[in-house]
Amino acid sequence: MADPTDWDPTLDDLAVRRAEAHAMGGAEKVAQRHAAGRLDARQRIADLVDEGSFTEIGALSGAAPADALVAGIGMIEGRPVAVGAEDFTTLGGSIGPAASRKRWRLADVARRERVPLVMLLEGAGHRPPMPGDPGGSGPGDLGAQGSLSGLVPMITGVMGASAGHGAITAPLCDFSLMTPDGAIFTAGPPVVKAALGEDVSKGELGGPGVAIASGVIHNVCADDESLLRDIRTYLSFFGSSAWERPPWVDTGDLGPRSLDDLLSIIPRDAQASYDMRLALSQLVDGGGFFQVQPDFGPSIICALGRIGGDAVGIVANQPAVLAGSIDADAADKAAHFIQVCDSFHLPLVFLADTPGVLAGRIAERAGVLRAGARMFAAQTRARTVKIHVTLRKAYGFGSSVMAMNPFDEQTLSLGFPGATLGAMGSSGAANAMGADDQTRADLHAAENESSYRSANGLSFDDLIDPRDLRNKVLAGLAASARRRSAAAEPVARIGITP
Repeated sequence: MADPTDWDPTLDDLAVRRAEAHAMGGAEKVAQRHAAGRLDARQRIADLVDEGSFTEIGALSGAAPADALVAGIGMIEGRPVAVGAEDFTTLGGSIGPAASRKRWRLADVARRERVPLVMLLEGAGHRPPMPGDPGGSGPGDLGAQGSLSGLVPMITGVMGASAGHGAITAPLCDFSLMTPDGAIFTAGPPVVKAALGEDVSKGELGGPGVAIASGVIHNVCADDESLLRDIRTYLSFFGSSAWERPPWVDTGDLGPRSLDDLLSIIPRDAQASYDMRLALSQLVDGGGFFQVQPDFGPSIICALGRIGGDAVGIVANQPAVLAGSIDADAADKAAHFIQVCDSFHLPLVFLADTPGVLAGRIAERAGVLRAGARMFAAQTRARTVKIHVTLRKAYGFGSSVMAMNPFDEQTLSLGFPGATLGAMGSSGAANAMGADDQTRADLHAAENESSYRSANGLSFDDLIDPRDLRNKVLAGLAASARRRSAAAEPVARIGITP
């Protein structure tokens, strides 16, 4: 007769079941993956979270090991996150009923505990029912993920092929990344072949070239390790939820300083090109910033950085691309970035150097007016701290979307002397009017005085020496310190985004 006080058989049984779950798709499939230089799902989570911090949810669920989804709670830099990783070695990372419930459970934990949600995707989408699957309908995991928007940071990493239901996670998230061998699509090549008769590869259907151009994926990373590292970096700029302020960090470069090199980086001639990234490296602490969607709408730079130890979102025109004109992709990118920063209370620093919203037949067909309106709506609705600086020029609607107007809840609105403003540049205005030589000269003279007229009417709070740029932004952050130290609450959204 068995000893009723003996736990060993019960614990041995648990250990066997847990080992089967941790074996994923089996030793052979896991070994093949490692031989190809790829991380498996459990290794990905181990690399993402702090060592030894992962607590798994649902390891014993489903008809296959962990139902092809490793999920649980871990720590990143000592702060909790909810994380799930599709296991491609198990049934191609496909989604069964148990995995769907785990996805809901992760979103539920993230909502209740007010922690970020990170999903690492490499899976085939929903699979047909299998023996051993739990019965009955489960809660809607995509609905649970969608309800988190603006409440907790959400990040997706696409680390292989991701199709169907799982792939929809990426556009629901605040930030999405992909490895070069990744692909994301509503349905994979076999389904496309059956439905449309098209022969197409995974890369052609949804690889980085497609996913970045469509805006579904924000950044491409060199490999699994760099993608996981970028997730950690991105989260470091944010509080854990909309109920927290971003963490302050002692960067070792906190104080004011003169940016003497800006005078050589930014040409005085407003028509001359330069790389705005060089200016940003002067402004931020330690010269480093994290760019979001660098290859989509590149005429606007959206970046996360620190100024005086405070995390900020930077929206800056890029004169090296389209002379800094704002096209539809750039406006869409900036609108999303502004809403993310506003939701999680990052101050926004706008650096304007733009001839305006891009004109022309191609731009109009791309919906530049709608996208520009979306960006304007995002910035004018933003209730976080807004600091604006016009560097050389800001024409037409381009000045509005770049938050120039100090009567729009800006903490500070500044300009460099000689910055030119108005409906359009003097040359364009003269051509539109059919102006004679004297009128052209008068328009040009008025343009050169426009920054002082704007300061006279308080369209700028002040005109500043470019070398004082960092010091004035620091002053704006200091002026807003009391507001930023108040208890944080989620932003109440009003209106429909254009």
